[in-house]
Amino acid sequence: MKIAGCVEYDGSKFCGWQIQHGQPSVQSAVEEAFSNIANHKVSVHCAGRTDTGVHACGQIFHFETENQRTEFSWVMGANSKLPEGVTVIWTKEMDQSFHARFSATSRTYRYIILNRRMRPSYLAKKVSWYVRDLDVQRMNSAAQSLIGTHDFSAFRSSHCRSKIAQRSILVLEVNRKNDWVWIDIEANGFLHHMVRNIAGVLLAIGSGDCELDWIIEVLDSKDRTKAGATAPADGLYFVSANYPQHYELPCPPHACRFW
Repeated sequence: MKIAGCVEYDGSKFCGWQIQHGQPSVQSAVEEAFSNIANHKVSVHCAGRTDTGVHACGQIFHFETENQRTEFSWVMGANSKLPEGVTVIWTKEMDQSFHARFSATSRTYRYIILNRRMRPSYLAKKVSWYVRDLDVQRMNSAAQSLIGTHDFSAFRSSHCRSKIAQRSILVLEVNRKNDWVWIDIEANGFLHHMVRNIAGVLLAIGSGDCELDWIIEVLDSKDRTKAGATAPADGLYFVSANYPQHYELPCPPHACRFW
């Protein structure tokens, strides 16, 4: 049978989702936990791989097993084996057509910024910190230029392995409440460092270093060197993946809210 699930994790404790030899990864921790409960080795596939330091509050995964367990047994059993910083939220038996990555129609990330002079304390490595005042209206206005289907070569890292740089952004919003600024972005897929590079451009515009139309110049250039600094990984969260309704997955969590 095929089991889908949702996991949240503190990315500061891992080298990222994907297994890397000699380093702690989320994938290896989840696979080891479910292999123990299933009594055989399982391979876990996720909706979207995250890099070192990137967090998740709604990462979707699946694995296959011949052994039947209740949802309670899968969730509580796995959590009893997982290290600190990783928690399985739910599991559900799926039909064979489901795939955590290929069945997803879109994915949503949130980039969280603490915009004040004083550094974060208990939220260190959980949020990004930006000292200079940010004009959220400017950031949000500039962000609208990226909505739609474009070639995002200027917003991908030099290590990106994707053969196609075209992606479709469905939602891109910048909001503020008190000292918190957050960027929400939903797209059909993402290139390596795409969200962090978009955040970097928006921060430069929000701080007044660059004009509003600079974001269009960067996009049209298709040149990564024109985009400026990559925003830190600390503030980035994989929020959710969206799937066709017939899979009837539980509603995505909203854990990455600090207000």
